[in-house]
Amino acid sequence: MKNYTLLSLQELNAPYAQQLKEAACRVIDSGWFLRGAETEAFEREMADFLDIEHVVGVANGLDALRLIFKAYIEMGKLQPGDEVIVPANTFIASVLAITDCGLTPHFVEPSELTHNIDTSIIEQAITSRTRAIMVVHLYGRACWDDNLTTVARRHNLLIIEDNAQALGARTHNGQRTGTLGDAAGTSFYPGKNLGALGDAGMVTTHDAELAQMVETLANYGGSTRYVYEHKGLNSRIDEIQAAMLRVKLQYIDTENIRRSEIAHLFDRLIDNPHITVPQHPAQAHSHVWHQYIVRTHYRDAFMQYMHDNGIATGIHYPIPPHKQQAYKEYNDLSLPIAEQLAGEVVSLPIAPYLTNDDIQYIAEVINKFDPLKQ
Repeated sequence: MKNYTLLSLQELNAPYAQQLKEAACRVIDSGWFLRGAETEAFEREMADFLDIEHVVGVANGLDALRLIFKAYIEMGKLQPGDEVIVPANTFIASVLAITDCGLTPHFVEPSELTHNIDTSIIEQAITSRTRAIMVVHLYGRACWDDNLTTVARRHNLLIIEDNAQALGARTHNGQRTGTLGDAAGTSFYPGKNLGALGDAGMVTTHDAELAQMVETLANYGGSTRYVYEHKGLNSRIDEIQAAMLRVKLQYIDTENIRRSEIAHLFDRLIDNPHITVPQHPAQAHSHVWHQYIVRTHYRDAFMQYMHDNGIATGIHYPIPPHKQQAYKEYNDLSLPIAEQLAGEVVSLPIAPYLTNDDIQYIAEVINKFDPLKQ
């Protein structure tokens, strides 16, 4: 029996391992490890890929979001205490970025179909203190529609994208996530569709003033050495990670297409009344399938059954942020859709190195699952 991990980084990086090694040697031989030629080239190549004016490489995805909020505060567009609408169904980093800057999260339920924030109810959540909306392109599915932009314009709200899981996804007009709102934070954690060989992230924006402020804040708060105009952070992408990402950026669209093929194959092959497959968006390329999420009322039994058959699964995410101990001030909130999803979702393997035969086998195992026999 073959064993399937949820994700093997060795297999993921194997097709371009030699290029990665050559890129690492190039950096080592250069003797320059921060804010150098690799970072400049990566930012330029990413700007071309996304068709956006400004890219700032930073240390990780959480810092990317933190720096956006800190920059808006320094620019006077936000101030501590302001509310930011955020999906209740997300990874905790989305919320940490808000609270770390003294801002207040206002949780909004997800759509049960898309798992993304329900844009039809965002306006109901707006108060006199609301100044921004954070959208999270969860699992790789673009979260963007006319209702969102209409509400944001009507109430003069900033839109910040948490693009940690959706690099390469497009909207109906072909525009990529990370370029849709006022600013976006992206993570290059190794397991992402475009992953570094360590931590890395970036901020993307069309706003030159914001980009300059983010870059300054990420460099301790100074634009000139030893002269600091702001209280900043140390959050810079390093040359090794920039070089790694330059190699892997060449393959992101091809790998996203393969992920979509796997997702469609799962859809066609999985046939079990106890397993609900994800809804596919009508718009092609608007989902890059960072995760393939199914739902079941029998999660523990299903995951144990899959494990017994050599197939690893995961949970993204088992506890919503408002129920975390870190946010005990929100523990009494009732957000039933987010809580239901947290109790039912299961992630299946969907890495681009998987073959059609692999997917066929995994689906056959799933189809034999019977909770009454476990």
